[in-house]
This record gives sequence, structure tokens and C-alpha cells, in this order.
Amino acid sequence: MGNIVRMAKYDRAANVANAVTSLQLLNQDLKWHRLDDGVMGGSSETLQVCTAIDGFLNFQGTLNTNGGGFTSIRAPIPTLSDDVSAIRLRFRGDGKTYKVLLTNGQGFKSPSWQIDLPTKASKSSQEIVLPLNLFRPSFGPRTVSEKDLAKYKLIPSEMKEIGFMLSLKLSDGTSNPEETFGTGIFDFSLLLESIDLVEN
Repeated sequence: MGNIVRMAKYDRAANVANAVTSLQLLNQDLKWHRLDDGVMGGSSETLQVCTAIDGFLNFQGTLNTNGGGFTSIRAPIPTLSDDVSAIRLRFRGDGKTYKVLLTNGQGFKSPSWQIDLPTKASKSSQEIVLPLNLFRPSFGPRTVSEKDLAKYKLIPSEMKEIGFMLSLKLSDGTSNPEETFGTGIFDFSLLLESIDLVEN
């Protein structure tokens, strides 16, 4: 019926070793591991479910804003063409605003490129195209200021990892409103059906 991975404490090595295989990009299986605020002492927890029947990835779990504030899943990706101009997603949401992430895998030394992913609380599928030129750079919790944006450029072929995050902060650094985030301890669920690339 699918693989379920549940971890109460943050352990990156264990999380990567227990990665969930689901979805494809450029005909390569994506292997997802979790990265939660436990890396900074937080209390969030992610339950990942890979449904073997249809291959969807259910990013779901519990987020605790009392001492924490984000939860995410990440997967290594094959090398992208520099002709890639956007990412097309098909998903079913819960009314919360998530973020889509792209990184070169070098941690806080390089920016994480982020864009907001608003969702509707519905059992029906949604589809959205996210232009790469609208992704914003950030270093950990610090978003690059408007005046410094021109110093950074997202180069598709340098991206090594894709991710999805639910966070206290939106991609521009402002607060994720309570109605699209939550308060206290709450559950979340984002069912990812497909990830595709759009080229120029």
C-alpha cells in the first residue's frame, strides 16, 4: 500500500538512508528525505507516504510552532538544461501556502531559491507553472533584500536538489498568514502528483 517513514528526531544521515522513492524528473526516480526544524532544535515532524499504486508523494505531518517553524522534504535531481524556464506542478493541497525550493546542494554557502506555492483545500487536482525568474534567493532564514537581488542569478544546470517546505515565512521573508499556515500544533498535507519542466 506504500512506504511510510516516520522519524521523531532529526537525523540527516538516517533520513537520507530512509529516503522515499516517488515521482520522476527527466525519467529519473526522485528519492525524498525530510529536513525539519529539528536541525535547529525545533519540534516539527514529517510523515512521508509514497503510494505505490499511483506513484504520488504525500508530504504530510505535524508542525509545532512552539519552538519550531518549518518542515520540508528534499530530493536530488538530475542535471537540468539551462533552457529550463519554469517548473510545472500538479498537486492536491490543504489550503496552506507552501514553498518550492531549488538549491545547488552546498548548504548555507549558496542561496536556496524559493517561490510560494498557494494551495486550495480540495480533493481536486491543481496545476501551476512556476517561472524560475520569480524564485527568490535566501540564506537559511535570511531572505536576500530587494536591493541585493541583482547580485544573484538562478542557473538551472547548477541546481542539484528540489524541495517542498511549509514555513512560518514566505519566499519574500514576510510572515505566512495564520490562515495559510496555522498556529500552535497542527497537521498539514500536500499530495504531489507530478513535477515537470518547461523549456524556452
